[in-house]
Amino acid sequence: MRWSGSLHAPATVHDTRQFAAQEGSEGVNLWRVSPSLVHQKADLRQASCPIRQEAAQTACCDILRTYICRLDVRSVVNTLAPYVLTQALLPILPAEGRVVNLSSAAQAPVDVAALRGEVALDHMGAYAQSKLAITIWTQEMARQHPGGPVFVAVNPGSLLASKMVKEGFGVAGNDLRIGANILRRAALSGAFAEASGQYFDNDSGRFASPHAAAQEAQHTAAVMQAIDDLTAPG
Repeated sequence: MRWSGSLHAPATVHDTRQFAAQEGSEGVNLWRVSPSLVHQKADLRQASCPIRQEAAQTACCDILRTYICRLDVRSVVNTLAPYVLTQALLPILPAEGRVVNLSSAAQAPVDVAALRGEVALDHMGAYAQSKLAITIWTQEMARQHPGGPVFVAVNPGSLLASKMVKEGFGVAGNDLRIGANILRRAALSGAFAEASGQYFDNDSGRFASPHAAAQEAQHTAAVMQAIDDLTAPG
């Protein structure tokens, strides 16, 4: 894969797919994050194609690990990609089917400008906001589809022994089977059959309320509008 010196960003997730198909393996533009962030890392606009300078190459890798088509990768992976997949699968999901989304105890009100890729967030802020965002769209999809399938968001458990926990917090973490077991229950157990739109907190072992921002109509509407805009085709 080659990086070119020009910095252009596809506007949406769907634009990115088309962009990647057009560019193919011959060359991929470095997607714009924000001028200030790029300048903090390195002056990439002067880099040759392919980038050979070690410092610039390191900066590219750091940026691309954090951003996809100018969007924070945590938002893309934790919020937008599951939404796109769910929308694509809806026509073949039966009414008794279930969509189990991975939420977290770490939730924070969503900065819609950050979700849209207009401002940058720190790692924990991006993670917590992405988890509230997926919890919000879970409950909104449940409202839109009262006849099924079931949409439920689950906090599988805090500080499970994932790579993120081990590297980010420096602890061994709790048994991953704690999370696997509750996700299996959410997918198969009768206890979740009527739980569409709800949030299950595995730390407390019960259905609970997510962050209060998930109940604020103006906030949820803005988040859903941003998600729909970012994942819209064309």
